[in-house]
Amino acid sequence: CACTPQQISKVFTKVAKKATPAVVYIKAEGVGEEDARESLQSPGQTSPFEEDFFNRFFGTPNRKAPRQTISQGSGFFVSKNGHILTNAHVVNGASKLTIVLHDGREMTAEIIGLDESTDVAVIKVDGKNFDYIPLGDSEEMEIGEWVIAIGSPFQLQATVTVGVISAKGRQNLRITDFEDFIQTDAEINPGNSGGPLLNLEGQVIGINTAIVSKSGGYAGIGFAIPSNMAKHIMNQIIDNGTVTRGFLGAALQPLDQDMADAFGLERPEGALVAEVVKGSPADKAGLKQGDIILQYNNTPVKTIGSFRNEISMIKPGTMIKLKVNRNGKILTIPVTLGSHTDEIGGSGFIQKLGMEVEPLTPDLSQKLGYSQNEEGVVITKIKPGSAAAMAGMRPGFLILAINHKKVTNVEEFNKALEETKNNRILILVKQGNVTRFYSLKLQ
Repeated sequence: CACTPQQISKVFTKVAKKATPAVVYIKAEGVGEEDARESLQSPGQTSPFEEDFFNRFFGTPNRKAPRQTISQGSGFFVSKNGHILTNAHVVNGASKLTIVLHDGREMTAEIIGLDESTDVAVIKVDGKNFDYIPLGDSEEMEIGEWVIAIGSPFQLQATVTVGVISAKGRQNLRITDFEDFIQTDAEINPGNSGGPLLNLEGQVIGINTAIVSKSGGYAGIGFAIPSNMAKHIMNQIIDNGTVTRGFLGAALQPLDQDMADAFGLERPEGALVAEVVKGSPADKAGLKQGDIILQYNNTPVKTIGSFRNEISMIKPGTMIKLKVNRNGKILTIPVTLGSHTDEIGGSGFIQKLGMEVEPLTPDLSQKLGYSQNEEGVVITKIKPGSAAAMAGMRPGFLILAINHKKVTNVEEFNKALEETKNNRILILVKQGNVTRFYSLKLQ
């Protein structure tokens, strides 16, 4: 397009003018640990949002004492009936939600549902005929295309910034469990979380979610949840109030060239099965440790992250066909997917503890700074308010033993929990170079 700067500017103005009335400012109040990524603060305070985003997943929150907290962010109407899409971390744990409309009116909102694994939430206000923004197709967006971000950074409502798509499919950032982020250089600051990232057609192609910054301000790198992923989650929340995911039940690790050479492969393609969870769909189908998953339903496995995302979006109970390399032989293995919420963990104790764990793969060992000789299971998720959370346990901790019984994989972890004879569990945990015991009382 041989557009002049003035013509491009008019496009920005048109999109902003049409979309801004549908963008809201969100205030969330609640009693709990103040570890919100968008915490209101006085000058000089440090917020987790200001830290490197890796620390927000694995680090220890700066504030742990229960207190009245106020977090703030953005959101946008996705229907004329009052449904608003935002980030889960903006509203999670709130006892009171207030939204401020573009015209200054304040309304009380309720949480319809949220999904911490993707950081997507749907809230709703009473009323009709609200201005709303249509969701576009994030897959159609190309690197280098113009995008527009609207939100309330530092409580400055209806702030419009412009940039381009810097990259697509960003994964392994440890921001959420399922990642496929759009990276943009459109200026995003604390308070933008939950706001829309728009294409030049005025459609939402992403939800602004996180930044990389050590100062707390704009550093040229922001991340947005793609609209296709958000729409999939949003529809489930609105229709069912919950989110279900396809579940395979295999711990996977990427293949580098050295690993490919060791397995006799020409190229480092596919996902290496590091562990198969006992009783899982993968186990029942006959998938084995050391298998290399090359394709599913004739779709090549390019990265572990994209494979996990795509499996999670398939309805539980669906049969898929995996093309697998097993010791140089190519096999086709049919697998009927289970439900992620039903299957993962495999024990009522895990729900009571409020944590999810994964095997310590070589890839995770490297990322978390553990030696290749370490054995155990890694905590990947802690439920707020759970026994594990109240004890101070965090994602990234390495569990070495349960009630003095060594655990080296998920199966041993589950077995140790199931053999617990009372409501008190002693867990030996390592974080970095520090090893300590935690005593958890089940409720």
